[in-house]
Amino acid sequence: MIAAPAATNRAWRNWRGLDSDTAIIYGVLALVALISWGLILANGGQINFANTLVRSVALGMVAVGQTMVILGGSLDLSVAYQVSVTAVMASYVMQGDPDRMLLGVVAVTAIGLAIGLANGVIITVLGINPFIATLGMALILRGVLNSSFDNFAGAVPEQFQVLGYGGIGPIPYSVLLFLAVVVIAWVLLRYTRFGHHLYAIGGSEETARLSGVRSARALILAHVLCSLTCVLTGLFIVSRLGAGAPWVGTDGNYDLESIAAVVLGGTALTGGKGGVLGTVAGVLILALLDNLFNQLQVNTFLKDVLRGVIIIAAVAVYALRGRKGRA
Repeated sequence: MIAAPAATNRAWRNWRGLDSDTAIIYGVLALVALISWGLILANGGQINFANTLVRSVALGMVAVGQTMVILGGSLDLSVAYQVSVTAVMASYVMQGDPDRMLLGVVAVTAIGLAIGLANGVIITVLGINPFIATLGMALILRGVLNSSFDNFAGAVPEQFQVLGYGGIGPIPYSVLLFLAVVVIAWVLLRYTRFGHHLYAIGGSEETARLSGVRSARALILAHVLCSLTCVLTGLFIVSRLGAGAPWVGTDGNYDLESIAAVVLGGTALTGGKGGVLGTVAGVLILALLDNLFNQLQVNTFLKDVLRGVIIIAAVAVYALRGRKGRA
């Protein structure tokens, strides 16, 4: 019974004391920005910060949701297909009719809630490993999509495309939406019982249970919130494309990319440590690297190799720093 308070206190420190780690991650982001922009300018390219932010929105919102489930010691490998389902169903329901926009948004939100609830229940109630449970969900969604739709499923009205291309002055609506998602997630994780419980579960689910935390409820909510971020991403993508197709989520590699952004942002894959502010930095680092590689016309396969090396190196540095901190 002595271990429970100790572990709970450790979770409390992880919950409240994120500032030093976050500062280091943003220092890395600043360094990557300086190096990448310097190389781009030296190569005769141009820096478009607004475009980099817009290109970060889709991955960023999924990564915020992925952060919440990973903090609780879980995982969601179905996010890419959830994005595809949202894009396809939104365009299928709307069919280019402005009067059906609200119906389309409500329909995909309900689908997202159902998928998130199913993932959470399968993991917590049935006791299935999150990797297997969400991989199975991904396969189910892929089968339904590919058997029902070959290509674009319809169109969204021009009015809905304002989300992808409109803005307030120089600030795109999509960036404002992303910032709102980040702020809401940050408040939930830092200032609510749900956030405290999620960190405790990620630190040690058994200890959290002994401390009176209802782990199933918190993990289910985390998966539901993750699915809702996928819905927002799907709506953003379909507003940019004008229509949805089964491949829009998988082409973005949102499953592995979101996990990479979360880990790059300093969140432990085992859960209990990290936060959405670090994830935002991780997303921006990946966006800056993509922009750099594209402007330098780096070979696609070499680009993947370099990104992989950078992610592994960053995680190795975090691991070494963590060991020194425990020593």
